[in-house]
Amino acid sequence: MVEPVTPAKQRRSGTPLTAAPAPRIPVLAFGMSLGLFLALTFVLCVGFDLLFPGQAMYRSWLRLLPGFTWLTWRSFLLGLVESFAYGWYVALVFGPLFNFFSRRWTR
Repeated sequence: MVEPVTPAKQRRSGTPLTAAPAPRIPVLAFGMSLGLFLALTFVLCVGFDLLFPGQAMYRSWLRLLPGFTWLTWRSFLLGLVESFAYGWYVALVFGPLFNFFSRRWTR
């Protein structure tokens, strides 16, 4: 008697497919990119505030950036450094979390 072929006993033919690796975020590149993006955004916003004082957003910077006052060179540099640091903070928290969960759920 011939035994019926079940899906578990079938031979697989063709080229086996490889699983795509889990996407990863390189934290160093992400930190530099996001830090520079936020620093550049800060510079552009300060420039906008100087060009259009009636539409100024500097009150928001006063609340978001500790120690920032409007506008001295020391305060500008402090805001620039803090903006860059906020980018690194997000990268150092978000990057490893994303890498952990993407590796865990793509198995």
